[in-house]
Amino acid sequence: MSTITEDNNGLNSTSDRERWQPGHSEGGKELNRDSVYFRDGARRIDFVLSYVDDKDGDKKQERRKAFEASLEKVGLELELEDKSNSDDGKTYFLKVHAPWDVLATYADVLKVKVPFKASDIPKARQDPLSWVTLPFRLPERIMRPEPDYFTSPFDKAKMDFFLIHDKETFFPPSTRNRIVYYILTRCPYYTDDCQERDKTGIKRLLSNGTYTSAFPLHDCRYWKKARESRCENERHLLYKHWARFLTFYKEQPLNLIRKYYGEKIGIYFAWLGFYTEMLFFAAVMGVICFLYGVLSYEDNVSSKEICDSKIGGIIVMCPLCDKKCSYWKLNSTCLSSWQSHLFDNEATVFFAIFMGIWVTLFLEFWKRRQARLEYEWDLVDFEEEQQQLQIRPEFELKCTNRRLNRITQEMEPFLPLPSKCARFCLSGATVLFWICLILACIMGVIAYRLAVYAAFASIMKDSPTNHIQLVGSLITPQLATSVTASCINFILILVLNFLYEHVAIWITDMEIPKTHLEYENKLTMKMFMFQFVNFYSSCFYVAFFKGKFVGHPGDYRYMFGRWSGLRNEECDPGGCLIELSTQLVIVMAGKQLVGNVQEALLPLVRNWWGSRKARKHPEKVYSRWEQDHDLLSFSQFGLFHEYLEMVIQFGFITLFVASFPLAPLLALFNNILEVRVDAWKFTTQYRRTVAAKARNIGAWQEILNVVAILSVVTNAFIMAFTSDMIPRLVYLYAYHPGSEATMRGYINNSLSVYEISQIPAPNRPDESENPTWFNQTLITTCRYRDYRYPPGHDRQYSHTMQFWHILAAKLAFIIIMEHVVFVVKFFVAWLIPDVPSEVKARVKRERYLIQEYLHNYEVERLKLQLSQSLCFSTETASLLPSESPDKHHILSECL
Repeated sequence: MSTITEDNNGLNSTSDRERWQPGHSEGGKELNRDSVYFRDGARRIDFVLSYVDDKDGDKKQERRKAFEASLEKVGLELELEDKSNSDDGKTYFLKVHAPWDVLATYADVLKVKVPFKASDIPKARQDPLSWVTLPFRLPERIMRPEPDYFTSPFDKAKMDFFLIHDKETFFPPSTRNRIVYYILTRCPYYTDDCQERDKTGIKRLLSNGTYTSAFPLHDCRYWKKARESRCENERHLLYKHWARFLTFYKEQPLNLIRKYYGEKIGIYFAWLGFYTEMLFFAAVMGVICFLYGVLSYEDNVSSKEICDSKIGGIIVMCPLCDKKCSYWKLNSTCLSSWQSHLFDNEATVFFAIFMGIWVTLFLEFWKRRQARLEYEWDLVDFEEEQQQLQIRPEFELKCTNRRLNRITQEMEPFLPLPSKCARFCLSGATVLFWICLILACIMGVIAYRLAVYAAFASIMKDSPTNHIQLVGSLITPQLATSVTASCINFILILVLNFLYEHVAIWITDMEIPKTHLEYENKLTMKMFMFQFVNFYSSCFYVAFFKGKFVGHPGDYRYMFGRWSGLRNEECDPGGCLIELSTQLVIVMAGKQLVGNVQEALLPLVRNWWGSRKARKHPEKVYSRWEQDHDLLSFSQFGLFHEYLEMVIQFGFITLFVASFPLAPLLALFNNILEVRVDAWKFTTQYRRTVAAKARNIGAWQEILNVVAILSVVTNAFIMAFTSDMIPRLVYLYAYHPGSEATMRGYINNSLSVYEISQIPAPNRPDESENPTWFNQTLITTCRYRDYRYPPGHDRQYSHTMQFWHILAAKLAFIIIMEHVVFVVKFFVAWLIPDVPSEVKARVKRERYLIQEYLHNYEVERLKLQLSQSLCFSTETASLLPSESPDKHHILSECL
């Protein structure tokens, strides 16, 4: 039955238009347009479609007419709002209501779990120290908006088995809009005489402009309660207790989020909140390690020797580039050596090991938290339902071939193997091309570093006639090059991200995944592979390649061969760790800053006029569907981007955390803001999303596991090859002069000597650039960072035995650290079960009770049927009148 009324122009009748004019009242009571019900005030609006008539109106009107007819055949009820009643005077709003019969039918199809009995499982005992967390807790009515029930998949044939007190409120609004959206995505809009299979679903109607939007309604305005007593006001509660930044120290009302937005969004905020909680412990440990570096500042003998005018001031270093770079004194890197000590000290080794264990604890405890949520939110058996029921409409439309499903014994669409292989090869080639494009951009940035370094070196060279001596002493050529190259690299990252996002979606659509889960997993893997290379490649270069393949004076290595003139970069005498820290801070902090600006400011600017109009206009003028229409639409990839942002951040604080112990602290501050910004966006700036189910975070779980394992390897290599920790320890325990273990003389020991007269002409600095060095100083040798025999030795300029001892110590450290951390990781993972024993017991208990109650229900129903059949047989049969009761009794006993 349809309640839509149209005149010849497709508009509502005159009486309806007059009835909804502002200020009109009915029965002495002014009508409220800020409502989630039809005009009769009884039927709830489950979905709203909007459209605007334009020049191409004939075709679109035919599509709308056919589509709405299909909706009516399914059983949905429609009500049209004329454009004269809209604020802009040109938008029509079609309101959709799903009556009980439709909801019951599709709840049976989708196997929606509904309550059938109040739970009698006792709750866990309250923690005696719960008073400590009292300031961080929310009221119980907010944390648990629904009582606990035993639930079972809905069966329309057994409606009296379930606790149906009121059919209008039995299915919550989130379930209602999920059912209606399921219908909208599968209803055709072709006529009976011309059936085209691809003319199906609201998604295609939105893409071709037939409808401008389709969305479920928020239940009220977020800043105040609704006037209707039947309205849930959950949006207002979420804004008051969750979306405001002043509540950042409060726990999240996850059950209310799940009830209002669905399990998929609820599981995201549960994961984000848990990740933020665990970051607190990593941040505290990182701050302790940083404070150790600050407090041990005065004990840093190596930096003191570099800064000492009698040691570092008389050590002349070899040029760092050809021609443009001159000789320089070691004490010019005084500041960078002190900065490097803040992050490169004994505590850094402990912190790297700690983070390897922290990652394991985070992932294992999250599995337990996730298992608890699966039980509480009735998602334990959801995976099979999702695989079987949520086939993408695009797959059904594009796959014309059919085959028999051996399990269901029904014909289903499938993609032939040759087509699948061709699409997979094209997809793989495209992904490989874009990854190579990223690497080419990184090579370009490296070439920029090599080319521009000479310019910075010539400007900041150590010269008595230099007028910017102060700046040159604070900013070394390496640091200046690193900062500018990091900024350029970050800009390239943003540009490539913007381009590849559209390419990844196109590739995934081309592969035609079968289910929504498969689609998300494919897109997730493609985007993460790209983001991994895009964000981390520059950090990998600084950590593992820069300064490792330099050569030595007289035999330098070049990036593209000697003809290019681009000599490979060298590290500061203090190591490359400070440059890795600089790269990490710029890329990580820049990404977080840009992300927060995009998430907070852009929606606010775009919705400024609509929000102002919503607060200014009274409810009788600005209708509920118009208010939501003016909000932003949350795309199907919105949650995907939220996960991706956090996982990339997770990679920064795990893969390279040994270079910057304060990275978890930056991530903690960002995530505290991120939780409230995301909550504020969902509650105030976006339309209500269609409720969707998800039992876990999907493919992101496996990605986190891979990153966690890789982080142990990367941090071990950073400590061994990027940090200067191992060479210092080898010197301290094996090569220090005298009987007392001390770091005195380490700087002189770590620098090799080269005869200036033997430097080839192409590598020798131009005397005209700085004649002071050659006129006022008498230098015959220069120093460079390596362990090689001095000139005049039988094996001059070849590696010393100390070099091989240090290399062996580095490899031994990597093996020991990796094995220690991996053994602890696997032991912790084995020690902590993925599912708490309490949850296992509750799941088994609930399944047992469900089977028992279903059995008793079937028995009682069969008894009733036997009683009715017995009465009928008594009236119609006269033979053996005394045997039927006995048969009934025997059958009942057997049951």
